[in-house]
Amino acid sequence: MNPDFTRRDALGAGALAAGLALLNDAVGADNPAANVGDRTTTIKISALKPFRVGTKAYIKIETNHGIFGWGEVTGLDPTVACELANILFELLNGENPTRIEYLWQKVYRAHRNVRGGSFLVHVLSAIDCALWDITGKLWGVPVYRLLGGPVRDYVRLYPTPKAFKTGTGGPHPFSGSPADVEGLVKSIRDARKRVGPDGAVMFDAHCAVPPPLLIQFANSIEPYDVMWIEEPAVPGNIEVFKRLKQAIRIPLASGERDRTIWGFVPYLQERCLDILQPDCGQTGGITQMRKIATLAETYMIPLAPHCTCSELGVSASLHAILATPLFLIHEAYLDGHLMPRGVALPSYTINKDGDALPPQGNGLGVEVDETMFAKVNADPKRQFKWPHPTYQDGSVRDY
Repeated sequence: MNPDFTRRDALGAGALAAGLALLNDAVGADNPAANVGDRTTTIKISALKPFRVGTKAYIKIETNHGIFGWGEVTGLDPTVACELANILFELLNGENPTRIEYLWQKVYRAHRNVRGGSFLVHVLSAIDCALWDITGKLWGVPVYRLLGGPVRDYVRLYPTPKAFKTGTGGPHPFSGSPADVEGLVKSIRDARKRVGPDGAVMFDAHCAVPPPLLIQFANSIEPYDVMWIEEPAVPGNIEVFKRLKQAIRIPLASGERDRTIWGFVPYLQERCLDILQPDCGQTGGITQMRKIATLAETYMIPLAPHCTCSELGVSASLHAILATPLFLIHEAYLDGHLMPRGVALPSYTINKDGDALPPQGNGLGVEVDETMFAKVNADPKRQFKWPHPTYQDGSVRDY
């Protein structure tokens, strides 16, 4: 017994305890803060269910509280993605899904020989988005509210009538003839006519226009005010990007095949890209998109996210961008050629200008219709096939 602890102290402590008890009784189970606090401390991941849906995989993570979240794997054989997701559940089972950063690190660093690989990161991207979906639903808010709230009223999208990206039409030789260069220039000229003088024109080199020809081409299109040349070179050799940056005055953009903050740091350090294009479905999910955006902000470089996901992955990317200060324009294909309409029903709407308004639902704000999966998989045109791009002489090329 503490000799300084008097009878008056004891009576005061007892009164405080009694008061707290009365307060708890008065509030009871109707206290929203108490309910949410209890659910976030007791909620656990109970199941992971991967689904092959055409050329993509959807990942559903379930919890013991009945709340579930969805994520999308893109750019990977969906059969492989589903098997890998099943194996990774070993690292997630029984964990609190709101510990998103912890679980991202746990999966990413789980095996030293797999860490950072494209297969792992693509599947981890879907897992990460599903965890954000669960957390937003748990707290009853859209994910962008958890990221600090929206910094803009809408997200500018392309393609639209006023924003169009043209491609290479390749393959192309290392050094082009005047006819080769003119063919590429014509695609830019036609795109400028299509969107008008106040529209946005972009060119996707798709790593398929070798550096010498790309330099020839870039010097010929300066009068057409091109917003960027995308994927000017294959990722992995920063010296090629530096060389192109020195020779080309049109802004250069890339990033769809670069993963995590560690994949983007060299571009920033070497100042060889003007625009970063991470893909939420390929770079490590919402968690990594936000970190990449912060790195880019320190160099005053905006994001123009690559996105070939269905409405599910598009929604995840929109949440990240809504909370990102430096942003240019967002890729999104909503015409049904990537995924039939109705498989993933988003809560965002498109305004008259083709811009995406913020999603309104909790979490990612997407309803997934599992009954449509079988129909998608039965379509022979929606089967994953490994590409085999070649030159005219039969040698393998990049694309």
